[in-house]
Amino acid sequence: MRRGRDLDESDVRVRPNRRGSRPRTKDRPAHRDAVPARVVAVDRGRWRTVVDAGGPDEREVTAMRARELGRSPVVPGDIVALTGDVSGRDGSLARIVRIEDRSSFLRRSADDDDPTERPLVANVDLVVLVTALADPEPRAGMVDRCLVAAYVAGIDALLALTKADLRGPEDFLRDYAPLGVEHVVTHVRPDGTIEGLEALREHLHGRTSVLIGHSGVGKSTLLNALVPGADRATGAVNDVTGRGRHTSSSALALRLPDRSGWVIDTPGVRSFGLGHVDPDDLLDAFEDLAPLAAECPRGCTHLEDAPDCALDEAVEQGRAGTAGASRLGSYRRLAAALRRNDPWEA
Repeated sequence: MRRGRDLDESDVRVRPNRRGSRPRTKDRPAHRDAVPARVVAVDRGRWRTVVDAGGPDEREVTAMRARELGRSPVVPGDIVALTGDVSGRDGSLARIVRIEDRSSFLRRSADDDDPTERPLVANVDLVVLVTALADPEPRAGMVDRCLVAAYVAGIDALLALTKADLRGPEDFLRDYAPLGVEHVVTHVRPDGTIEGLEALREHLHGRTSVLIGHSGVGKSTLLNALVPGADRATGAVNDVTGRGRHTSSSALALRLPDRSGWVIDTPGVRSFGLGHVDPDDLLDAFEDLAPLAAECPRGCTHLEDAPDCALDEAVEQGRAGTAGASRLGSYRRLAAALRRNDPWEA
């Protein structure tokens, strides 16, 4: 701009729009012609999906996430909308432009002190907690955490107890009888077949299920028997630590051979944090204790140092069942960790 005279058109400098002349808008395309697909695996920024599952044009399509999805997690079990090249040909790549509403969403955190959610799977209606009765030793704390996460997500749970040839299930099940959690008991016969596999198949029939468990408990062995050709790696237990070695490295959704359902295998986990769970929702997951808490004074935290907590009296009187003391102890360990993570309790 020059000094000392009026402006004319030649004096006005307009910076060009680097993004082009089209005005910006917050409206997003509807993608009404998008193709629905089921996510079956995630691998290094690419999602493997199945289009027209069970139909005449069933095919696998590799996809990437559209920028408009932002940081929204896309996990095995998700139903998504695809655009672009959905042919499934080698080298083709589609785009995930929308995540459809989920019926369920199973999550965990790295630790009870970590509120960051780590999504696992979506749209499942059964969590199968695979636990070895021996080699490695069962860890009830892990089972409790998975049961809480399943309950909060509104998902049914099933205990799959493996290696019953090494130890019977009676002692382990005694702690879970008050909860009414269903279970199957399995072991590998000398001929390599699995005792109890048919009972497990009945529970999986017509459902979308997810297998969760520590490494070394036999989870991949069960999956390879349920879905021949799955070829999930199996591993032995470390002689020093008594824990299983990691084998499966990523979650994978597989269809049952009779096409009656889907089963998702997850990597073996060493911890299952509940930092994402609201402490007020935790007690409801312990269905044997929750009704008794109605007798507590208002504002009772139900923790070990809570004055006049009715749960202590109920356990002493035997009204919480034969496993009442251990169940209350398990609840309080989780509740104490969650309360420390709750900013309103600071």
